[in-house]
Amino acid sequence: MEYWDLYDKDRNKLDKIAKRGDSLLEGEYHLVVNAWVRNSKNEFLITQRAANKKFAYMWECTGGSALKGETSIEAAVREVHEELGIDVDATRGQLVGSTLREYPHCSDILDVWLFESDASIDEVKIQEEEVCNAMWASVNQIKELYQNHQFEANAFFEEALQLKKTR
Repeated sequence: MEYWDLYDKDRNKLDKIAKRGDSLLEGEYHLVVNAWVRNSKNEFLITQRAANKKFAYMWECTGGSALKGETSIEAAVREVHEELGIDVDATRGQLVGSTLREYPHCSDILDVWLFESDASIDEVKIQEEEVCNAMWASVNQIKELYQNHQFEANAFFEEALQLKKTR
């Protein structure tokens, strides 16, 4: 069973946890991360959602909920490892942005991260419960998928695709 720390809208941790699937009260948020992985060719490692998931077969960047006790960056690194089987360096992650998202009974704080990796597609080992495919895609390919309603953009989509390397 997956448990989450709960926060208020100002990102203060509440003295409360929730189990995945629980309804959150108004003013309660859990932490969610998106993790973009970019290679030295300026391509992004994107995944296709598994058939059993909401928005099945849509392409997206990797992401998920932070588990109880995890920081945002720890959750992002774990999600990349779990869903793609590759390791990214937490000390080199760039926070692209953070936003509150209001949903009935399950509002969240979304943090979007960018990591650098030149892992080959052969090194990628997808988590089949979550993902059915993965590929390196150029910015133009991702935008084309988005225009064809085949890519779930989420927050900070344009910012992540255009962020320059800082190191």
